[in-house]
Amino acid sequence: MTRQALVVRGGWDGHQPVAATDLFLPFLRDQGFTVDVETDPEVYADAERMAATDLVLQCVTMSTISGPAVAGLRAAVEAGTGLAGWHGGIADSFRESSDYLQLVGGQFATHPGRAPEERSGEASDNYLPHRVEITPLGREHPVTAGLEDFALETEQYWVLHDDLVDVLATTTHPVQPYHPWHRPIVSPAVWTRLWGAGRVFVATPGHTPEVLSEPSVRTIVERGLLWASRTASE
Repeated sequence: MTRQALVVRGGWDGHQPVAATDLFLPFLRDQGFTVDVETDPEVYADAERMAATDLVLQCVTMSTISGPAVAGLRAAVEAGTGLAGWHGGIADSFRESSDYLQLVGGQFATHPGRAPEERSGEASDNYLPHRVEITPLGREHPVTAGLEDFALETEQYWVLHDDLVDVLATTTHPVQPYHPWHRPIVSPAVWTRLWGAGRVFVATPGHTPEVLSEPSVRTIVERGLLWASRTASE
């Protein structure tokens, strides 16, 4: 059975939305998806097209979106269209839309950086060694089952979230003398969310194509895309 995937990519160029999503287009096609690519989230306002879409892969950092487009996306997911993505392409999209934030269930707040004396003014100032730890739920969930905790050195997202997300993996921000918080903060690193008849999947690792190519990250994203799709098996 052919499935329809819609890849919506754009926004801030720093997350390389074209190169990042291109990593997964062959996978989707190999899994039986017909893949369409759009660069404008206003496609979400097309009710007929969204009703025919089994999976939305979104990679749009920041940017803006109209009310009708947000409403269209929410309606499509509620009716069964899957929504999936990684890093800022889904967890830091459309900051001005509370309706979008509620749909996704988690929002990027910051990515703590290195000690001030270690900073050079480059993007790597925000790359920290950290671990992604699979939760007990994650050890049983089809997206993360069989995976072990793993280490990354990249942006470590601090996420604001609600209790409707099912957290499959976490990451811990430690206390540092140069940061103002006073106890370690645990943030979701991978989560899923049920919304009406639809499914939402989010992974916060994915700042660059190189991070997305890390074996554990790539496995999680690929599984998450399949899990979120309308025709995904349990």
